[in-house]
Amino acid sequence: MEKELICVNCPVGCRLTVTVENDTVTSVTGNSCPRGKAYAETECIRPARILTTTVRILGGVHRVLPVISEHDIPLDLIMDAMEAVRSVQIQAPVKVGDVIVENILGTGVNIVASRSMESV
Repeated sequence: MEKELICVNCPVGCRLTVTVENDTVTSVTGNSCPRGKAYAETECIRPARILTTTVRILGGVHRVLPVISEHDIPLDLIMDAMEAVRSVQIQAPVKVGDVIVENILGTGVNIVASRSMESV
């Protein structure tokens, strides 16, 4: 089976053609750098995304705190990760980079604060 992708790893946006056989990438063409090949292999076999969302924060300047995953999370786990984060409630103050959820869903990926928030 052949899949057509546009690489999103850099501003060039190479048009990739990927051949997949038995859940294995056998060929990638159209990439101008090695990152395009790696992107195509991951995207066709087990796509992953950075998770950005918010958690409730008590005693902070705002009612929610923006958070982000430190690394990609497999796409098929994103909705479960969102559900897990939805139940999180933390206490201010928080510094950018503080771990909010450690090892979400056993992926080895931490959810961290993407901004600092002082107490009121």
